[in-house]
This record gives sequence, structure tokens and C-alpha cells, in this order.
Amino acid sequence: MNSKEPLAFRMRPKTLEEYVGQEHVLAKDKLLYRTIKADRLSSIILFGPPGCGKTSLARVISETTKYKFHKINAVTSGVADIKRIVEETKNFMLNPNGKSILFIDEIHRFNKAQQDALLPFVEDGTIILIGATTENPYFEVNKALISRSMVIKLNPLTEENIYNILKNSLVRKDGLGEYNIKIEDETLKKLANISGGDVRTALNSLEVAVLTTNMDKDGNICITDEIIKNCIQNRKAIFDKNGDSHYDNISAFIKSMRGSDPDAAVFYLARALNGGEDPMFLARRIVIAASEDVGMANPNALVIATSAMQAVKMVGMPEARIILSEAAVYVATSKKSNATYLAINKALEDINSKNTGEVPMHLRNAPISGMEELDYGVGYLYPHDFPGHVVEQQYLPDEMIGTKYYIKDENIE
Repeated sequence: MNSKEPLAFRMRPKTLEEYVGQEHVLAKDKLLYRTIKADRLSSIILFGPPGCGKTSLARVISETTKYKFHKINAVTSGVADIKRIVEETKNFMLNPNGKSILFIDEIHRFNKAQQDALLPFVEDGTIILIGATTENPYFEVNKALISRSMVIKLNPLTEENIYNILKNSLVRKDGLGEYNIKIEDETLKKLANISGGDVRTALNSLEVAVLTTNMDKDGNICITDEIIKNCIQNRKAIFDKNGDSHYDNISAFIKSMRGSDPDAAVFYLARALNGGEDPMFLARRIVIAASEDVGMANPNALVIATSAMQAVKMVGMPEARIILSEAAVYVATSKKSNATYLAINKALEDINSKNTGEVPMHLRNAPISGMEELDYGVGYLYPHDFPGHVVEQQYLPDEMIGTKYYIKDENIE
């Protein structure tokens, strides 16, 4: 292999026909495919996980457009770079078209001032922006830029997509085609599976396997399951504890407990822990679910969840994973009732929107002698003086008499 470029770089597509995956936006009848083919692209922001093809798509555009194509990285570039590109674009001698395509990798790392510097030139059409980000742009990119761009979500590549790319790399001369490689289709499929939708990881692992495996006596490089296993990092779920996937995963965790699916709850718990999520954050989510979603159907769930949170704080990882799993499963398998959740929300809504009156005089506190003369506490009936320790009397203000907040459902005994 004479090239110093990694296999993943050499295998990047140069045309739309070579591009693999993302059929939901790049099928021949889709808008993005048609605008790229016609070279009528408007500003777009691509977001998706690592290795899904954001940069590769930008490269395809750079090969097909008649406009001058610039590429910068938000980590190493700033406002000065933007101004330089704008000046070149507006220079008729350097750029007769008067427009340029600017690809900004990791655009979410641009601060507000840097993003604002782009805005007027995107707005007047001088710059056709292609932004790439692993973060949700609706959280990380200025709303003004979002409103002037088409936001396109790219999905993780499927196992079939990655398998086809790996298979192609074995025969292409700019790939691994000059090597006598023997590898079973099943091994390639396992590599595609374990790469987690990241084709870069898959190609890098295959390249390492080939370069570090000795030829046999017949001059063949035989790649086995075991070799692949030793050449790829442990599979990582797509999870960033500070990014969009954090919110997606924790939402799925909570909704799985609420939906009484202990297997899904444990799965999303494991994904969060594997991604470095704070165990105490997860413990607090379980406590909230125990109160909001289990409630009076099984009040002991809150006791279990709170005890688990205390235990997690005392024990720490890695043993805390067991405690969290126990509490999550307990909440997931408990009967559910949100009656108290609905009750407090309705009461707060009434207090904020209605005249709810005053506390009845007989319920008011009379700590100082003489206040009884003003009717404070007068007429209060002490429930424990009555059979069953219950007595009928008015508790709500006059304006709220008859209002029901706590309504028992079928899961509350």
C-alpha cells in the first residue's frame, strides 16, 4: 500500500453514484439528489453520528459543483478565515460566478460571533453554506442560520451499507485490491455489525487487520473473526453524555420504565453507563419516575428508588450499576398511576389562573391568645376525636368547594 492516506479516506465516494446509504435524502427522486445533480444547491446543515457520510457528501458536492469550493474546520478556523473566503468570492477576477460553497466541519463548535459573521453572506447568497455536525443543530446553531438552511438528518449506515463498502474496498485498486486477502463474508458482516453504523471505524479496523497479519506460505492474508475482534475497539453505542444522544437516551430510559418494559429500561441504562453518564443523574431520574409514574399504585417504589440513590452515592461505580438496575427494574415492573402527578399539576394551574379564595377560618392557625376572638381556628373539628379518626368538615376555600384533584384510578388500591 503506497498511499499514506487511510483506507477510509481513499474509499470516500467522488460521485453520487458511488455514495452508499442515506437513500431517504439521496434517492434519485429526492430533493437533495436532484439539487446536487443540477448544481442548484442552497445552504444545508447535515447532522448525524460519526462515520455516517457527512464529509463524504460534501466531497461529492465539491466534485460536482461549478462553484468554487472551500472547506474549513470550526475547531481551527475563525472569523478571519470567513472574511478571506468572502473576499475571494466577491473578487470577479478570482471567482467570476460571484458565489462559493463553504463547507464547515463541526459547525457546532463555532461560537455565536463566528456564526453571526456568516449570516449576511448566507442571506445574500454569496456563500452557500454546508455545515456538518454530530450535534442537533436546533440546539447548537443560531436560529437565523437554521432558518436560512435546509436541515438534513443523516442516519447511521446500515449493516448492509457497511458490508457493501467493505466488500468494495477489497477489490478497488485504491483500496485493498492489490493484496491477496482471504476473508469470509460472515466475518465481513460481523465487522459491519460491530462498527455501530460508523463506516470509518469498519474500514480502519479492516485496514489494521490486513497490515498487521502476516502472509501465509501461499502469499495470502487470511483474516479471521479473531483477528477482526483484536483490531476493532469495543463497540460503543452512539452516545454523547453532553450531546443530543444524551437527551434521546435518557428520554427512552424514562419512557421504558413508564411503559413497564424492564428489558428496555436496563438496555438504555447500560447505554448511558457505557457512555459515561453520571450514575447520580440516572438515580435521580429513577426517583422521579417512581413518584410521577408509579405513585400511589405502589408507594414503596419511591422508597426503593430513594434508597437506591443513597446507595449509589455511597458505593459508586462499578457496583452502582447493580443498584441502578434493581431500582429501574422495580419501577418498570410496578403498577402505574400518575394520579398524584395530575393532581398537583391541576392544582397549580388553578392557583395560577383562578380566584381560589382564602383558607377557611376554622383551619387557620391561632398561636397567640386572643386570635380566637377573630375566629382563627374556631370550629375546627379534630379528626382523632371521632370514630375512625375521620370527620366531615370543609377543608377547601369557599370558591373551591367540590373541586377534585386526586382521582384514584384502577391501579390504586
